[in-house]
Amino acid sequence: MDIPTRTTVVHYAEHGSGVPVLVLHGGGVDHREPQACFEPAFDGVPGYRRIYPDLPGMGRTASGPEIGGAEDVLEVLLDFADRASGRAPYLLAGHSAGAYYARAMALAAPQRVAGLALVCPLLPGDAEVPEHRVLVPGVQSEDRGFTQYFVLHTRGMLERYERFVAPGTQLADAQAMERIGRHWELPAAAPSTYEPPTLLVVGRQDSTVGFAGTMRAAADFPNSTLAVLDGAGHALPHEQPLLLRALLVDWLARTRRGAG
Repeated sequence: MDIPTRTTVVHYAEHGSGVPVLVLHGGGVDHREPQACFEPAFDGVPGYRRIYPDLPGMGRTASGPEIGGAEDVLEVLLDFADRASGRAPYLLAGHSAGAYYARAMALAAPQRVAGLALVCPLLPGDAEVPEHRVLVPGVQSEDRGFTQYFVLHTRGMLERYERFVAPGTQLADAQAMERIGRHWELPAAAPSTYEPPTLLVVGRQDSTVGFAGTMRAAADFPNSTLAVLDGAGHALPHEQPLLLRALLVDWLARTRRGAG
């Protein structure tokens, strides 16, 4: 499905009905990765309309020269969220770069975002990351996309990479991503806190964004659960699906209590 915004047409997939939940993917992939990782959390939890957009320049969402940096992407996502949700309050989740934009969206429109879940969030100015370390060696692969993303090199993880991650990388617009990447950092926002229920989840072995920055950022979210999961890198949604599901289900329950 597609929704036109002021600068591009956003392609997305959706499931279910009820409270809108927008889920944003990370850089260089498309909606299929978070769809595979987040949908299990909604199994047996009715009343949610899950919306998975392709970010500009990725998947089937185009990114022309008018989208020249992160500020333009943020404008597209805020416009899309308004249109997709029917301008009703919505829940918002993101992984990696998707979490970077989700955080900015929540701070820009806290009255619209009724709950926020950030998984392995990219944060500006945070270079405190551990070295990449494979915890469970197993299958051999020459694909650095897999070997540098996952810390569990099992047959099951490789199959998930090949099924849910790699296809999206083939659709990414390299020129658009390079153009946006040159201006990826959003302007520093005024110090503020976000009050609605929040979930912060990071991998102890994440060599892409680390975990220390997210622990510091937790102070901006006074009603948050912070979880640092051992045995997970940047591919945490694949490597620790049961723990992630439990944390997401708890987050959904907290947003329901807040709405009630």
